[in-house]
Amino acid sequence: MLSRVAASLYWLSRYVERSDGILRMLKINYASSQDTVQEFTWEPVIRIFAGHDEETEKLGNNSRAVIKYMVTGKNNPNSILNIITLARENARGVQEHITKDLWQCLNEYYHTVKDSRLDNAIKREDPISTLDVLIKQVMLYYGTVEITMERGEGRSFMNIGKYLERGIQSVDILDTKFGSIDDNPDLLTDTTYWKHLLLSLGGYELYLKTYREGFEAGNVLEQVVLNNDFPRSVIYSVNHIQRYFERLKDEGNIDNFRELSFYIGRLQSHIKYSSVKSIKEEGLHTFLTQIRSELFGIGDALNNHYFANS
Repeated sequence: MLSRVAASLYWLSRYVERSDGILRMLKINYASSQDTVQEFTWEPVIRIFAGHDEETEKLGNNSRAVIKYMVTGKNNPNSILNIITLARENARGVQEHITKDLWQCLNEYYHTVKDSRLDNAIKREDPISTLDVLIKQVMLYYGTVEITMERGEGRSFMNIGKYLERGIQSVDILDTKFGSIDDNPDLLTDTTYWKHLLLSLGGYELYLKTYREGFEAGNVLEQVVLNNDFPRSVIYSVNHIQRYFERLKDEGNIDNFRELSFYIGRLQSHIKYSSVKSIKEEGLHTFLTQIRSELFGIGDALNNHYFANS
């Protein structure tokens, strides 16, 4: 497979996964803003997905303004509109490597976000209903990939991109949410706070089934970092990066494969042989910073060895 094609499939998948994470965070945080108006702040969401500048400062805690900026903001490089435009451009360049159904599905997602009525709906209607429309587009995309894409190199690059993006998101969300506890220790016993964190990652129902003693910081940490059965846990993402990278093994590129395989295996072992106790002893922020750095390192190595520095 040409490096240009591999890179396009990889980034197509990363952009769609990023849009899914942003939409789910916006939905749960908007619901939270309606429950706890005085204490609520959009700052963590903006910091994770948009950064900090003069334009984001002006948004303040205006929920509809934040959602508009994050969904259809043309000046926000990480808005749903801009990243799905990039995803579509990547897909357009590799149409012969993806199915017609997948192209149509992504095209529909793009035109749904581009529709001028979306802005009006965010301003005047219930934002959660609007966000649900877009979340269903992502779910349709993933279902179409699963059903129609052949199990070859292309799909492996797509899944590596998907799980790399997902792992980075989970680390960022966890680091931000636990970091807020240092500023406000009362959050440690705030069940609503942990409920919203889990809902933003789609892990609320699994948590209730797994932990009967209620919401505790240690249990939340265990599920989001170490739970092999939670699709958005860090270890689940890294395991799947390793799984799909193994399928790219090629004797013609064995040295590069071994180098990257070493990076992935080292990160996998680091997480696998950690525990809530060892993470706390090391320091959660230090642990997550290292995991994030190694995930970005894997992305850089892919770029250097497989995508011709694309």
